[in-house]
Amino acid sequence: MNEGQVTPRHWPHLNSFDPTAGKVVRAPLGSGPGWWVGAPSACRDDATGTTYLYYRYRKPRELGRGVECRLAASADGVRFEDIWSAGKADLNTQSMEKAGLFKLGDRWLLYLSFVGEDGRWRIELAEADRPEAFDTRQLRPVLTPDDCDAEGVKDPAVYEIAGRLYMIVSYAPNPRRETDAQAMHSTGDVYNTGLLKSHTGLATSDDGHNWQWEGDILTPPDEGWDSYCTRIGSVVRCAGVWLGHYDGSASVAENYEERAGLCASLDLRSWQRLTTAGPWVVSPHASGSVRYVEALAEPQGVVLYYEFALPDGSHDLRVQRLPLW
Repeated sequence: MNEGQVTPRHWPHLNSFDPTAGKVVRAPLGSGPGWWVGAPSACRDDATGTTYLYYRYRKPRELGRGVECRLAASADGVRFEDIWSAGKADLNTQSMEKAGLFKLGDRWLLYLSFVGEDGRWRIELAEADRPEAFDTRQLRPVLTPDDCDAEGVKDPAVYEIAGRLYMIVSYAPNPRRETDAQAMHSTGDVYNTGLLKSHTGLATSDDGHNWQWEGDILTPPDEGWDSYCTRIGSVVRCAGVWLGHYDGSASVAENYEERAGLCASLDLRSWQRLTTAGPWVVSPHASGSVRYVEALAEPQGVVLYYEFALPDGSHDLRVQRLPLW
């Protein structure tokens, strides 16, 4: 897809998204920078009409970073009741982040991203016959940095299209120049070192267990508001085109405080940035961060779940419905 083929004017209804108007789904555990709740992944069970939502609690780095993830269930997609949780100790990790929740046939799949024993982000799979039954003692690796020629891979979003599974991920490609491994991984977060940028990549699968790495699909530009990070978090089919919601930042100084952008694709492999001049939306508070936008399609529109920066620098988790079609 060439620059200029698709622009935000194709979807003027996107201008109706006001992140300040969203309903609060969950509040952070504390006040101030580093206290966040979010990194959502949503999945609707068509058999029951129930919406399931994965989310993660985070504390400031000195207090533990990503400390707990949970699953919650809802009849209306707005009011949720927690049904499952896992902590850092359950994963033997320094931190956990966004997961990909997906139903394949009659099985539920939860692709968890967390820091492995080698200090690098990785993705492993839990599988169960119902969402509240996931057992983190039975995780199996599905995508590691070595699988992607990368120094980290995380934040999976999984979709089934024409019988094939697509996993969109954030990954940090191996540096072209020699870079000290200790410098990249001593803190357990290569994305926060400034040594590598945050790209978006794609893997595909026929069964949800064995994944083939397809490569880079959205690279940060050389300059601009999103020149350090272009992390697609979710996609939705809209007016015959795939519309992607991505997190952007200009430098490592904005890591953890990304803002929302839009991109578009015809094939899920080649993406055009639509928001080249600046973010799609921002919070009026603190860093301005609106990130991890999770789009769940409905018959007449879409439900957006997202992290939202508050005046004290913390982030809460919000939901808003938009009539996109």
